Amino acid sequence: MKVYATEAIRNLAVIGHGDAGKTQLLSSLLYVAGATPRWGKVDEGTTTTDHEEDSIARKITLNLALAHAEHRDTKINFIDTPGYAAFISHARPAVRVADCGLVVVDGAKGVEVQTEKVWGFANEFILPRIMVVTKLDKEHADLGIALDSAHRVFNRAIIPFTLPIGKEHDFNGIVDVVHMKAYTFDENGKAKEIDIPTEGRDVVDKTRERLVELVAESDDALMEKYFEQGTLDDADVLPNIGKAIAASKLCPVYSVSTTTLVGLATLLDHIVEFAPDPAHHESERGKDENGDSATRKYSSSEPFSAYCFRTIADPFAGRINVMRVISGKVGTDATVYNSSRSTSERLGALHTMQGKQLDKVPEANAGDIIACVKLKETQTGDTLCDKAHQIIYDPVQYPEAAIAFAIEPKSRQDEEKISVAIHKILEEDPALTFTRDAQTKEFLLAGSGQVHVETIVDKLKKRYNVEVMLHPPKVPYKETITQRAEVQGRHKKQTGGRGQFGDCKCVFEPMPRGGGFVYEDKIFGGSVPQQFRPAIEKGIIEAAAHGAIAGYPLVDFKVQLIDGSYHNVDSDEHSFRAAGRKAFRNAMEKVKPALLEPIMDVEVDAPQEYSGDIMGDLNSRRGRVQGMDTRGKQQVVKAQVPMAEMLNYQSTLNSITAARGSFHMQFSHYDPVPSQIAQKIIQQAKDEGRIRVAEED
Repeated sequence: MKVYATEAIRNLAVIGHGDAGKTQLLSSLLYVAGATPRWGKVDEGTTTTDHEEDSIARKITLNLALAHAEHRDTKINFIDTPGYAAFISHARPAVRVADCGLVVVDGAKGVEVQTEKVWGFANEFILPRIMVVTKLDKEHADLGIALDSAHRVFNRAIIPFTLPIGKEHDFNGIVDVVHMKAYTFDENGKAKEIDIPTEGRDVVDKTRERLVELVAESDDALMEKYFEQGTLDDADVLPNIGKAIAASKLCPVYSVSTTTLVGLATLLDHIVEFAPDPAHHESERGKDENGDSATRKYSSSEPFSAYCFRTIADPFAGRINVMRVISGKVGTDATVYNSSRSTSERLGALHTMQGKQLDKVPEANAGDIIACVKLKETQTGDTLCDKAHQIIYDPVQYPEAAIAFAIEPKSRQDEEKISVAIHKILEEDPALTFTRDAQTKEFLLAGSGQVHVETIVDKLKKRYNVEVMLHPPKVPYKETITQRAEVQGRHKKQTGGRGQFGDCKCVFEPMPRGGGFVYEDKIFGGSVPQQFRPAIEKGIIEAAAHGAIAGYPLVDFKVQLIDGSYHNVDSDEHSFRAAGRKAFRNAMEKVKPALLEPIMDVEVDAPQEYSGDIMGDLNSRRGRVQGMDTRGKQQVVKAQVPMAEMLNYQSTLNSITAARGSFHMQFSHYDPVPSQIAQKIIQQAKDEGRIRVAEED
């Protein structure tokens, strides 16, 4: 396998909305470039990058996948990314390590909501972009409509580099506006040059003029020359197109069909000619071993460093770590330093990835993407480097999980295997979280959406033979008190021989929400010996853990120990703990306990036309709308909603927005439950036998 210099590498993240045609575009590009002998098709489940069972069955990309092609002595690394809302966060690491984004837009639908989201990722990482309008051979497809939507949403210098010849089913060629040439394409995607058609020539000429103007605007010296001459020669235009794209001052647009292969050969030519190579970066920033700022240039002469952006739990090859070499070079069997975990790693063989296929390479230079098998410690987000020249790069941050399900093994056998299986899946998918709720004792699997979690359940069954059941998590209600009361807790037992005696007087008071539990010893003198007083607090805490009305923990209250009495012989720690529990139970008869529910901060992101329906639905869920923001064509509705009302929200939101909306929520605070609802919760707790009967001491 050939080793490529940094300048001969292009790294492109293929990003866009679900169903825009990203995976098919990549498969068709690989075929036209000769990287794959067979033309893979999404409908047939034969594409290079959608090789997992779930992706083939659902016909959607579920995680990052890699492929590469050689074209004109240049290696083009493609990173295929998901476009559906539940998996869109997986596009972030691809955008982080790519040098250019290949933004795919459906020619019949224009820019869609998830395209806007990944465009935002690209803005965050300052990633240059190239736009590809696909499906132009389909009914109702129109480059003009797609361009209009792109101009409205993205508001930047977007300009066609190729224009279509023919429309819809008659789309059979393109005009290369940069080189002013026209082509048709055969069934294998090979280009044949033709004369530029006279029909529509005025559009070609105007587009070319606009291109020259945008290139001139990207450089002050060129702008001055453009004003003097009224135009620019090719000698000025062509070398500066790549610079303008790399500086994000120009976004070229390409017209293609991935089913007839029209326009793909020209796209490959332009990727080699104009897409930025890794060396266009000034440098990559990180921190050294002392936490001070450090940088590395994308150069093979720098000390070695690499960033691991993907981990694959392959059932046959084991764990595969995919990384981008940022600086220096690395060879087979190299020993490197994992600066994120302070440990050494031996890399073994280096590989390139063509879908699921691993091909060995002897060496990799700065800018290239490689995979290593069975590393001991390295995980997604880690930095590998030369131990003598340490650096740590910031890992990609994933958004918090939007929805959680309680997960329950179907059998004892599944229970024994689930921990190992979940651990492997978490290595592969950092957007997931797996936790145990301390209050409800449930295991919670949380992800970006319901479909995300369901795919993990499928993977557990198919890959690891672990069957689990999902159900909505129990809501972690709490209880509190609403009034002040002074009570006595007296424990006395005489059964022959030494007895039991403990006596305390306490004041119970409500605390502000979030105040927790406060215990104050206000006894002056020796009515209760010092060594017994902590036992009273323990007794109250034990009783509070089981609540007063529905079996939920009681919080946000203060207890003052003000008096008590003891017996020289019969008093001990156990007796005073029992006295504390009795004081609690006596207090609950006077302090009017109430039920509290968790309130979530919710943000719903959807096209503006759905905002009225979204607010109406949130109000019906006892939500309080806090405000709205506008991001492009997207409306962000902010609200506070009880957690109990959000457990089935994903499916409702999909129904309201035709699956174009997404939401995120996080805990805000606890509020009292309305009395009618509280009565139902208390009755349900009684029916389930969760209310603990007070023990007799």
